This record gives sequence, structure tokens and C-alpha cells, in this order.
Amino acid sequence: MTSKKQKLYIILCGIFLTNAITAEIIGAKIFSLDQTLGFDGAGYSIFGFDMSFALTAGTLNWPIVFIVSDVINEYFGKKGVKFISYLTAALITFSFLVIYLAVYVKPAAFWLDVNSTDSNGQAININEGFAMIFRQGLGIILGSLSAFLVGQILDAFVFHKLRKFTKNRFVWLRATGSTVVSQLIDSFVVIFIAFYVFGNWSLGQVGQVSTNNYIFKFLIAIALTPLIYLAHYLIDKWLGKENSDELIDAATSAD
Repeated sequence: MTSKKQKLYIILCGIFLTNAITAEIIGAKIFSLDQTLGFDGAGYSIFGFDMSFALTAGTLNWPIVFIVSDVINEYFGKKGVKFISYLTAALITFSFLVIYLAVYVKPAAFWLDVNSTDSNGQAININEGFAMIFRQGLGIILGSLSAFLVGQILDAFVFHKLRKFTKNRFVWLRATGSTVVSQLIDSFVVIFIAFYVFGNWSLGQVGQVSTNNYIFKFLIAIALTPLIYLAHYLIDKWLGKENSDELIDAATSAD
């Protein structure tokens, strides 16, 4: 029989994996946050910072990865985080291979025919569009793999140090502090490798979007901090406060 502790780890790992791989798939799209929210920041600046806010779509759910990582770290320690991080990296690599195969297999003629125009009646080459999107995605995956592993190891390290310093108090400090440091690495390394090394962006574009990504992730991480406390509450209710505390103590000792 699977214990509640084992089920908890499986659930957290499932959430972690789903969001990490989904972020990799959608990360090729660059969207405008300001225009999505109904205003155009182009041409406006505050303290010299351009108010147009372009982001990779992967930022929509990537903060969840770091939050869940902190919860795993809290209850299962650095070993628990490293295991799911390495497993996720392996599965992202597998995704890379499948996507690579999907890009290069020959399209069926009828698929090209039935998708020969867009919703406005404009002619399109759907296979070329598919290839363009996922070739970008491959660069993102390669960049993200590098940044992901470095970021996750750094996140676990900073979280561990802050937990020792705070003596298991101030959950918000170790969760937010570790995320702020790790996402700084993640945001800049991913964009540089994906869109500069494997793409055609200028360093200026890399710097702007990387900065935007980091600011967005940072603000969302702070906004989602209450979810960590909610997770603690739900886990305490499910495992029982005594079992929950024992799990945290064991994770702390193992670190």
C-alpha cells in the first residue's frame, strides 16, 4: 500500500512535471503582457524602462514550478528536489527527441490541403508554421535544460541555507528568497541560449525580454506566496500535524 507521504510526493512531482513540460512546449511564443491587459506600453517608459512588456509564454506557469519545488524541499529535502529535477530534465530531453522527430516526418498531403488557409482565408503552409514554432521550441528546451538544472540546484541550496538560518520559521522568506535567486539565473540563461545562440535575436532583445521575464516571475512568485501557506495547511490536515512536522524535521536533518 502507498502511504500518504508517498502519495504526497507523487502528487507534488506530478504538478512539477506537468508545469515544467507544458512551459517548455508553449515557451516558443512571445506575447505582449501590456496589450493582453488592454493597453499598449510601446513608446512609454518609467525611469528609462520601456513599458512594453514582451514575455515568453512559458512564464505563465513557470512560477508554479519553483513554488512546488519549494514545497518539495520543505517536506522532502534537497534529495527530493534533486530527484524530481533530474527526472524532469530526462523527460524534457525525451520530449525534445519526439518533437524533433515530429518536425522532420513528412506531412500527409490531405493535412496540408485541409489546413491550407487560416481563419481569415489567407493561404498558409501549416507544416512550415509547425516547423518554425517547434524549431524555436527546441532551442528553448536546450537553453531551459541548462538553466533548469542550475536554477533548481541553486534554488534547493539557497532554500536549505535560509531554512538553517531561520530555524524552520518564516516560510515566506526561504521560499521567496530561493525563488528570487534561482529565477534570475533561469530567466537570462534560457532566453540567451534559446533566442540568441539558436535564434536571431539581438543582445538588446535578449536583455529586455529576460528582464521582463524575471520581473514577471518575481512578482508572480510573491503574489503566489500565500499558496505555500495553503499547501502547508492542506498537508497538515491530510497527514496530521505530527506526521507533517516529522516529515519536515526529517527533511531538515537530511539536508
